[in-house]
Amino acid sequence: MIPHTHSLGPIPLSEIYAARERLTGAVTRTPLVRLNVDDAPAEIYLKLENLQAIGSFKLRGAGNAMLLAGRDRLARGVFTASAGNMAQGVAWYARRMGVACNVVVPDHAPETKLAAIRRLGASIVKVSFAEWMQVLKTRRYDGLDGYFVHPVSDPAVMAGNGTIGLEILEDLPDVDAVLIPFGGGGLSSGIASALRALRPAARIFACEVDTAAPLAAALAAGAPREITYTPSFVDGIGAPFVLPEMWPVVSQLLEGSLVMTLADVAAAIRLLAERNRVIAEGAGATPVAAALAGQAGGGKVVCVVSGGNIDLAKLSSILAGKLP
Repeated sequence: MIPHTHSLGPIPLSEIYAARERLTGAVTRTPLVRLNVDDAPAEIYLKLENLQAIGSFKLRGAGNAMLLAGRDRLARGVFTASAGNMAQGVAWYARRMGVACNVVVPDHAPETKLAAIRRLGASIVKVSFAEWMQVLKTRRYDGLDGYFVHPVSDPAVMAGNGTIGLEILEDLPDVDAVLIPFGGGGLSSGIASALRALRPAARIFACEVDTAAPLAAALAAGAPREITYTPSFVDGIGAPFVLPEMWPVVSQLLEGSLVMTLADVAAAIRLLAERNRVIAEGAGATPVAAALAGQAGGGKVVCVVSGGNIDLAKLSSILAGKLP
């Protein structure tokens, strides 16, 4: 049974603008570029969050949460539960702010991301996937008493992520659809909060892979359902269920979930490298796969390329036409 905690709502626009002020000077305002494909079913644009200092969007949410918490609450250090990218975001800010950082990771976390976490000065605690999910649910881990930054269901994290929505609308005010990778819903809810307030006509879709698509299952059932989760090279998204506290907000803000196969995602990774010279990890390429398949319809479609932290051996394999 999935335990219940407080539910969340859309993030107020004022909090997203405040997050942007707070993050100025640390977070990159990433470019929005056209996907170089002539015969695509839409005008596809890439929001290149893989160009952040840590290679993913997580710097925004981690930074906003930690800067809002302030030094007093961070005095005993900070910790998070993350398969890699949020861990890097929290570790990057912890180093910048001079506080200790611990990261609880699942045992299938990719070595590339673990190496980056160590490089940023954080300590790693490796646990089973079930134990890791428990930390996400309870926000506690025995032996760690620092300030916990939840990678998904923290309004400050979601407000930081929402700054991506502001940038998309500044660069493309008449955007028709925005496609966002869905891990836990913190990224999609943040961006959707900004878009719903400023461009209600835009359609907003989550993107998942068929090996781990809890949102699609929840939307079909009208409530969170436990699904079979199969780990894959797409390690930045996918879970056995939608966190109960996230369900009210994601079901309200998102139009649906576009589910792609691993082969579709691998093809999108290859295309991004070949046509735009962009390195995307599996999660970041999933929206591109969905847009190319015509799942978001026509018009101006923005794909949030959430990160580029893919293991180089897996990338080599994908570029060679294989499925790792």
